Amino acid sequence: MGPAAPARRDADGMAVASFVLGLVGLLFLNILLGPMAICLALLALRRGTGRRRRARLGLALGIADLAVLAVLVTVNGTVSWNLG
Repeated sequence: MGPAAPARRDADGMAVASFVLGLVGLLFLNILLGPMAICLALLALRRGTGRRRRARLGLALGIADLAVLAVLVTVNGTVSWNLG
């Protein structure tokens, strides 16, 4: 393992974290988790992650989080889910 191995492992971790944050952000705290997922995904892609597909999914989910937020604000005038 060369000096690039820890950096790539960090980038792989960022890719996984962006995916998880984007997925959770669809249900909870999308105003916070969406931008975090986007940032982590972009950092992971820039650092050359081996999990490019996971980073791209994290990026897409982060964008979807912000889209859900926009719909909630437009329809309900709030940033939270309303099931009733």
